[in-house]
Amino acid sequence: MTDHVQPSRPGSDGTATAARDGGSVYSSHRYTGRGRTEAACGTDDTLPVPAVQSVLDGLPGSVTFLLPVLDADGAVTDFRIAAASPEAIDIGARRGKELIGLSVAATYPTVVGSPLWDGYLQALRTGVRYEGDPFEYEEVLAGIPRLSRFAVRASASHGGLIVSWVRLDSGEREQRRLAVMQRLGGMGWADWDLVHNTITWSEETYTIFDRDRSAGPMTLEELPAYVVPPDLAELGAVVERLLGTGQPVDHTFRLTTSGGEVRHVRIVAEAESDVHGRPVEVHGFFQDLTAVKRAQAQLLESQQAALVHRSQLTAERDVAERLQHALLPLTHQSLSLAGLTVDVAYHPLQEGLNVGGDWYSAIKLPDGSALLVIGDVAGHGLDAVATMAQLRFTAKGMAITGMPLPAILTRLNTLLLHTAERSFSTATMIMAHYEPATSKLTWVQAGHPPPLLLRRGSAAYLTAPAGILLGAVPDPRYEAASMHLRPGDQLLLYTDGLIEKPREDLDTSLARLAGAAVRSAADSGVLEGILNALVDPVARRDDVCALHVSLRSPAGPDPAVPASAVS
Repeated sequence: MTDHVQPSRPGSDGTATAARDGGSVYSSHRYTGRGRTEAACGTDDTLPVPAVQSVLDGLPGSVTFLLPVLDADGAVTDFRIAAASPEAIDIGARRGKELIGLSVAATYPTVVGSPLWDGYLQALRTGVRYEGDPFEYEEVLAGIPRLSRFAVRASASHGGLIVSWVRLDSGEREQRRLAVMQRLGGMGWADWDLVHNTITWSEETYTIFDRDRSAGPMTLEELPAYVVPPDLAELGAVVERLLGTGQPVDHTFRLTTSGGEVRHVRIVAEAESDVHGRPVEVHGFFQDLTAVKRAQAQLLESQQAALVHRSQLTAERDVAERLQHALLPLTHQSLSLAGLTVDVAYHPLQEGLNVGGDWYSAIKLPDGSALLVIGDVAGHGLDAVATMAQLRFTAKGMAITGMPLPAILTRLNTLLLHTAERSFSTATMIMAHYEPATSKLTWVQAGHPPPLLLRRGSAAYLTAPAGILLGAVPDPRYEAASMHLRPGDQLLLYTDGLIEKPREDLDTSLARLAGAAVRSAADSGVLEGILNALVDPVARRDDVCALHVSLRSPAGPDPAVPASAVS
């Protein structure tokens, strides 16, 4: 079906009855029915398109002038936009002049055959203004379908239609957005007209108060019946200030719903006053803070529980530290015992916990002599600590009684073998007894690396007396050896964690320790120098314990060191 071009006929004013715009025909005939047109050229109501456009240029909103497109039988097949107001905007965001020349059927294809299309034809035929129900139109923009609703009016004028529309979905979308915001925020607005004594609530306000919509908004007289009694007086004072002086309020109170639930509700409101300063309207909102208050209560409860727990942990840590100091050796210590200076370094593998199987003791005995002990329980962790504590305190207790050192080792071996829950294997140990009056050092060992003697710039390991590690056999033999310390002598007791390296034989490890000790002997921090030279804090795989003993001043005779005592 093709557009039918009516022949141009001169009218009384010499104008043409049809005009062509870009190949489109805009008929100047008034439509009187299918197949019939009444020549409008030369009549009083005929206006050229530029004149219509000049009128629309002064109109606000979305307004267009449509001219019908006829087929050969005079039936309307399309409408074309001949003029448009500057503010006109369609679903595709086309504005003003961008709309001029567009075909309605081609641009908005779903309109054809719709109630809106029928309304256009009826208004053009009868001259009666068309104003139907809101019209929905869907257009796909950037691949996304967009459905919009319009309120459309169409009036016949000058052989065409003056069409205006208002987009409804934008306002409805804002209302939906506001409703969502109120629901998510637990807020509902309220207006009070104090002059006419009317109240208006939003939907969410009914939800907050758990009130039936059919009952209408709650009046101020009804409110006290729902407010928790302890909150009533303060809320009444707040409302009185709001209604009396117009002072803005922001107050939280509790109310009981019809279902018996206690809710925390916040009211924020301000008043509008007349020329005399009397409030005439109040606008505000209610907010349900029940969930927030519940969360705050839970948080407070958790904080209080955390404080109690923290106090318990502090007390437990204090007890643990006290027990640790009582049961475990200190990590660093410098002592003066019986004319000796004893420096200690203790580095368990589990740093921070100070828990390991190595240990030492350096104490003064009742007779004024000194007891020096160093030991190593096989393994790590709490099991090794438990065994270490047994050996450490048992050895000191027996030494205080004056029991000979070999006998002490024998009894410690028996203790290990007869422990009810034996979660360990063996232990090594050195015990040394120093008599300041004679400078005599007597020592025994149970499978432990030999002490290192530093004298006059050289180093030598003491020859170890007989003694197998503790817990290995039921009837071990332990012997004692002795030597005399000279002024300036230094003696190093240590555990195997100081010397051992993977895939390195023991002789090489001992030689490396002797070399580091000689190089550090001239410094004031001998023990620190040895540790820095030999211990890798990252790569080490065992506990490290070392005692550095030096004779501070001459004490007693200064006999030569027996050749059999030094290897």
